[in-house]
Amino acid sequence: MNRALTAMIAAAAAVSASAALAQAPALDGKALFHEKCAMCHGPGGMGTGLLARRVQPAELEKRTNLNADYVFQYARRGLGNMPPITPGEANDGELRAIAQHLAAGPKGAR
Repeated sequence: MNRALTAMIAAAAAVSASAALAQAPALDGKALFHEKCAMCHGPGGMGTGLLARRVQPAELEKRTNLNADYVFQYARRGLGNMPPITPGEANDGELRAIAQHLAAGPKGAR
């Protein structure tokens, strides 16, 4: 009976969490990018200058080849000169919204 009760509580928690996510307002990836990333990855930002040595276009919002999962993992872990973006700086929802905005490419950046 203990396992059944535990399973029921876990199921109720999952339904509750799912309902909360469904009611949560969509995050604005573009606004979050400009708030949390553009200081380095916008026009003239230090990260853009360093990235320009390897890829073009260097401005992330102008790229057409970014994958949201790749952006999320890269930003969360950091690489090279880019430090990891901690959950205190951008939670998973915010970082995923930024990644989806960048993956949408220039048409999604408008």
